[in-house]
Amino acid sequence: MSRLSIPLITLAITLAGLSSLPSAPAPKAGEKTADWTQFRGPNRDNISPDKNLLKEWPKDGPKIVWKSEGIGEGFSSVSVVGDKIYTMGDKDGMTYVFALNRASGKQLWAAKVNEAKSFGGYEGPRCTPTIDGKLLYAIGQKGDLVCLDTEKGEEKWRKNFPKDFDGKFMRAWGYAESPLVDGDSLICTPGGTKATIVALEKLTGKEIWRSPAGDNAGYSSIVISNAAGVKQYVQLTSSGTIGIAAKDGKFLWRYKKTNSNVANIPTPIVLGDQIFTAVGYGKGGGLLTLSGGGETGVTMKEDYFSPKLVNKHGGVTIIGDYAYGDTDDKGNIYCAEWKTGEIKWNRGRNGKGSGSCAITYADGHLYARYQNGYVALVPATSKGYEESGSFKIENAKRPSWPHPVVIGGKLYLREQNILWCYDVQAK
Repeated sequence: MSRLSIPLITLAITLAGLSSLPSAPAPKAGEKTADWTQFRGPNRDNISPDKNLLKEWPKDGPKIVWKSEGIGEGFSSVSVVGDKIYTMGDKDGMTYVFALNRASGKQLWAAKVNEAKSFGGYEGPRCTPTIDGKLLYAIGQKGDLVCLDTEKGEEKWRKNFPKDFDGKFMRAWGYAESPLVDGDSLICTPGGTKATIVALEKLTGKEIWRSPAGDNAGYSSIVISNAAGVKQYVQLTSSGTIGIAAKDGKFLWRYKKTNSNVANIPTPIVLGDQIFTAVGYGKGGGLLTLSGGGETGVTMKEDYFSPKLVNKHGGVTIIGDYAYGDTDDKGNIYCAEWKTGEIKWNRGRNGKGSGSCAITYADGHLYARYQNGYVALVPATSKGYEESGSFKIENAKRPSWPHPVVIGGKLYLREQNILWCYDVQAK
């Protein structure tokens, strides 16, 4: 996470945000586009629906379509919906949500969230905006939750986690959650004893229920599970992985082994009646099975827990029978059978990437983005780690961790205050 180093410029220049490279073809009127509506994609599983992508990259990497400068410092990834891209960043002492043109990268609007503040020595927001039709939801690092119009960035309503819910987060790194839209509700994690998780009316921000589970907010994002026939929200908080009834916020279960006591970050993964959940800082990951339901409540059982499946903040992606993730933040990717926890391979010293690695998946391949700016294309198989191409992001000079996104034949990489768009569609 880098320090803010952007010179002061006017908001007019901010909104101009001109690209210096050729534009991609704009979607035609009425044309359906592939969208990435929120952090880790529509299903929060980090799996892209894209097909017919490059199986190998040129020596210098895929073709750059455009770059968009001036999006501020931060670690937010991107949401890509229709003809726009959305992200967040700190600029000129303020935290903003930015909207960019999908075809050119040109900045369309910037909406203020809060005054910028460094947490744990790192500037910049951590949330990726969540898009729901004509509305956008985003959380600043100070706990300011905003609902914006996607067309012009006009504010519809806002809440503040500490003030409105007595919210608290674990340790020193601020709020990092990407909020969840579920039907007519917005679900998020203020943390603390009074409102660990809350459900709000997405159109107004009015409170529906609050769950006083007693956990401070971690740095993860909520997923939906229907395990054991009970719709529930699964979240990694300061005290481990928990399940909360979607109907009324009733506390259902807690798994304490996924608690690093430092920063609990990776998003849990829903697998039918099972949950894969991992945490970093030397802890590990494991598989849970949920059963029961009805009047008996939900019973949580641990199938296994393995310190070899440790993951700090690059996230874990499950494809078929296998789970892929970075070993803590070592840049040493593992492939493991998610049903048993058995490791099939580790990356070792192959390739030039180093430091924490964030992984996404598309069309048979892992897109591995390393902390030192190297990005690798790796076949998603259980046979071993073998790169089908790699390159270094041009402006990569300091550690940076925003997750990569592959959608609509494009690869999006956030590096400091620049968003890069690459063409990865096979011709």
